[in-house]
Amino acid sequence: MRSLTRFTRAAATASAVALSALALAGCTAHADAGPSIAATAAYIQQPTGKTTDGYFDIRNNGSATWLISVTTSVGGTVVFRAPVRSGVAPVVMHTVSEIPIPADSTVQLIPDSYHLLITDPGPMTDGHDITLRLKFAHGRTITILALVTNPESGGSSYFLD
Repeated sequence: MRSLTRFTRAAATASAVALSALALAGCTAHADAGPSIAATAAYIQQPTGKTTDGYFDIRNNGSATWLISVTTSVGGTVVFRAPVRSGVAPVVMHTVSEIPIPADSTVQLIPDSYHLLITDPGPMTDGHDITLRLKFAHGRTITILALVTNPESGGSSYFLD
């Protein structure tokens, strides 16, 4: 009887491992069908007037895509900004319709490169989060939290620390 119990447990364990392997294989096949994207380190500067800027990192483990729109939980209009020419001082920005996200790369939205310009947002409080909804060209939409920071009062961000 004891060996039957051991056999049953071993068979159950083997079945669980096999099902896990099949599930992972299915997930991998699904991930290859489109971009695998994550955004991190998001923060928004607390507005001091009618506009503010937003920054974050996007990691793309899949095929190339483009960030085509962003909406916020506090409203406002979001546009993408980019330097007119890279490596030229002073940095002159212009509005672009999308941000390219190359395959297998990390893109940083930072002050002297691509970033968000948010016009007429609702109230934001230093130290609290807002939600950003990022839409990509391949139809993928992800939602992330962005910390509201106030650099004038010492609010932190990974750029300021």
